Amino acid sequence: MMDAIAELRKRYLAQVVGAPDPDALETVRLAALGKKGEVSLKMRELGRMTPEERQIAGPALNALKAEIDTALRARRAALDDAALDARLRAEWLDVTLPPRPRPRGTIHPVSQVMDELTAIFADMGFAVAEGPQVESDWYNFDALNIAPEHPARQEHDTFFMHRAPGDNRPPHVLRTHTSPVQIRAMQDRGAPLRVIAPGRVYRMDMDQTHAPMFHQVEGLAIDRNVTMAQLKWTLEEFCRAFFELDAVELRFRASHFPFTEPSAEVDIRCAWVDGQLKLGEGDSWMEILGSGMVHPHVLRSGGIDPEQWQGFAFGLGIDRIAMLKYGIPDLRAFFDSDLRWLRHYGFAALDLPDLPSGLSR
Repeated sequence: MMDAIAELRKRYLAQVVGAPDPDALETVRLAALGKKGEVSLKMRELGRMTPEERQIAGPALNALKAEIDTALRARRAALDDAALDARLRAEWLDVTLPPRPRPRGTIHPVSQVMDELTAIFADMGFAVAEGPQVESDWYNFDALNIAPEHPARQEHDTFFMHRAPGDNRPPHVLRTHTSPVQIRAMQDRGAPLRVIAPGRVYRMDMDQTHAPMFHQVEGLAIDRNVTMAQLKWTLEEFCRAFFELDAVELRFRASHFPFTEPSAEVDIRCAWVDGQLKLGEGDSWMEILGSGMVHPHVLRSGGIDPEQWQGFAFGLGIDRIAMLKYGIPDLRAFFDSDLRWLRHYGFAALDLPDLPSGLSR
């Protein structure tokens, strides 16, 4: 028995020392100390031995088992150290080298202009309201006094959501303006109320100067004695702050929108100088937004009594005023995902706009 133990000791210690990798070492461990390993099988033979033989073989087998286990642990540690050394040699890094510049992300001009709008109107006491981009037919049209025969309610102008044949529920649309948010804000908050509603809108406009998805901001103010004069002051202050001009001149032209009465298109004085657009000066005018006093039907749709309250509303395209302010010549570039364009027109991630320090770069 003792000769067999000596032979096992010599053979397995040699195999442990010669194991080239962890997998080979595990194979040696199972062959020696596994449930069916040779040392384990020798341990089971102790029960068939006489007490005298057991007193000699038992301690010898336990010592062999401990010695092989110790050798296995030492060899595993040596293999791990060798692997780590090889990895360190292959993956060395010179920490004294200067850092390599990484691509710097920038804020999209549309996102920047939304932040600028929010900062300006927050200074005037307007909160930000949001609503779903998929709206019911009632919120998008009926509540805003848009008649059933209005062209905007036709499929050639609006994206209608799919309905299964026989589904008689009211249709849903991709909102064509952010005006439905005004109705939801009135229902949720009541009067008095001052909110702006920036966001994405969708229309079937797909040509060189229009995109099927673009961005708008709506403004709404409701109180006991709101007037057109207050609307005019609000828009003048907004244009002066947004375009960062000492003075602006706006022109109100009578127009028609179903959700306001009276309604007015708003133009800003401008001039073309050497191919560059100059706002706030010159003899030309450029339309920038629509506005008016909130129609009584719209107030009633929002749960507000038009006999007690009145208000003004306005809406403008965010993409368009971003182009005007930052000299962006092509609307389509907003949605091209061109990183070169975004690096040129984008804004630093931490360059948050605020009125005291200036809105833009």
